[in-house]
Amino acid sequence: MTAYEPFSVWAPHARNVRLRLSDETFPMRAARGDWWVAEQVAEPGQRYGFELFDGKEWSKTLPDPRSTAQPDGVHGLSEVTDPAFPWTSEGWTGRPLAGQVIYELHVGTFTPAGTFEGVVDKLGYLRDLGVTAIELMPVQPFGGERNWGYDGVEWHAVHQGYGGPEGLKKLVDAAHNAGIGVILDVVFNHFGPDGNYNGMFGPYTSGGNTGWGEVVNISGPDSDEVRAYILDAVRLWFEEYRIDGLRLDAVHSLDDRGAHSILEQMQAIADDVAARTSVPRYLIAESDLNDPRLITGTDGGGYGLAGQWVDDIHHALHTLVSGESHAYYEDYGSLDALAKTLRGGYFFTGTWSSYRGRTHGRAIDTAAVPAHRLVTYTTTHDQTGNRAGGDRPSMTLTPAQQVLKAAVIYASPFTPMLFMGEEFGAQTPFAFFCSHTDEELNRLTSEGRKREFARSGWDDNEVPDPADPATFESSKLDWEFSQEQQEIHAAYRQLLQLRRELGLARPDLSKLAVETGTEKNKWLAMGHDDVMLVANLSDRPVTAPYGGELIWSFTQPSVELDRTSLGPWEFALIRR
Repeated sequence: MTAYEPFSVWAPHARNVRLRLSDETFPMRAARGDWWVAEQVAEPGQRYGFELFDGKEWSKTLPDPRSTAQPDGVHGLSEVTDPAFPWTSEGWTGRPLAGQVIYELHVGTFTPAGTFEGVVDKLGYLRDLGVTAIELMPVQPFGGERNWGYDGVEWHAVHQGYGGPEGLKKLVDAAHNAGIGVILDVVFNHFGPDGNYNGMFGPYTSGGNTGWGEVVNISGPDSDEVRAYILDAVRLWFEEYRIDGLRLDAVHSLDDRGAHSILEQMQAIADDVAARTSVPRYLIAESDLNDPRLITGTDGGGYGLAGQWVDDIHHALHTLVSGESHAYYEDYGSLDALAKTLRGGYFFTGTWSSYRGRTHGRAIDTAAVPAHRLVTYTTTHDQTGNRAGGDRPSMTLTPAQQVLKAAVIYASPFTPMLFMGEEFGAQTPFAFFCSHTDEELNRLTSEGRKREFARSGWDDNEVPDPADPATFESSKLDWEFSQEQQEIHAAYRQLLQLRRELGLARPDLSKLAVETGTEKNKWLAMGHDDVMLVANLSDRPVTAPYGGELIWSFTQPSVELDRTSLGPWEFALIRR
């Protein structure tokens, strides 16, 4: 609720509505468009809620769907917040997505404190590593105290346990003062199951299921107000919180059938705020569609988003190094698959997918789409947490294998992203966890996870109970580094420094040279006329017909003028 305006709420499902302020109730009058308005004006700090009459009885007091603060959790009263904040980072001019190094983190497990303030304490560490933007997993309120964040229910508010609205603003302010941007992961494709009262107010959902919850109503009757609810959230994060970018969760699950895509409408808001503030604002989509329209400019018939997560590159690299080939990894595992993704981002380009049982995707026009619009990574919260035990690649791969994967990503022209802890080979898992306030929901969540992994061939005994506090506690990063972890961390820092110094983030993907050996001689060469990465993606020695002067390696390969000899999982960054 915005301070200094009359209390109001959209409630087309109600026959009558009343406002509750502390222990008193006040009538509300029906206004235009199924909105209800009270005479009382919202003042900062007031606790309030709404009660709905369905023609037979009044509901209990419900939080505001547009609440900006839930100090007592998702079932408690909402709180009026003051949008004003004493910003100290007025000199922040921002930066576009091009040239960024993103660091994805979960606020609750990134530090022992598990708060925004804890993240502030690590900003110096991240800057020294070479990070230019942090990406926060969702921070909207959820049931209980522990959650990945994808069960959010009040999309204009901030989880109180992390520090609430003021805590998030302090983090953004401190990050900008440290020269680091802030990206916020937002979920607009479903509501969480705990504390979702929106359906009592109006048709926020339209039936059907995304796999995580009911389909959000952005195309059916009364969808204009639901769209406005989402678009106002986008504007809120960009304007009031000064967030630099939004990562849009699973946009392929949006039931968007309008002539004007909601993604286009979001982009229009980003463009408007950027124009008025002279600070770049951008959108990064997560999509399973391999649809280049997301990142193609509007002049080319696309939506014009700044970037997209690209799982294909991760899958191709992961299967080669780890040897895993189950579930959605079954289509990858070859050197050719990795080479194809490095040349063009997508592996599926209107080609057959065994996992899907159909053709999938469409090729990117690499001459028209800058390479930085593809966000790549060695792992993410999904690729780690959606494993049965939440085990990280660093828990099974050798240091050489870990740094090799990082070298492939950081020597590529794409926008790189790290998942918290990978830069030092963290040995703590990142499992799926939750703490719904309804024990039945906790039981169903645990059983659902076990069924899901059983279908993918996992032993359900490997799946920890998401609601067990120990699952959450074990997922917190351990910041005491072993000697081996210090070496991995130094390698990551060196690779990111060389990426900057050598100018490896080159925009024209069509000019990137990618050559490979054979499936028996698994070398990969990627780069340009001046600088090239030569890598061995196998456990046996190889010799690649590319040589020059060694710039850096994690190990000690043999680099000659016309060839590079590499031991198992070795690489060499060479000047040609």
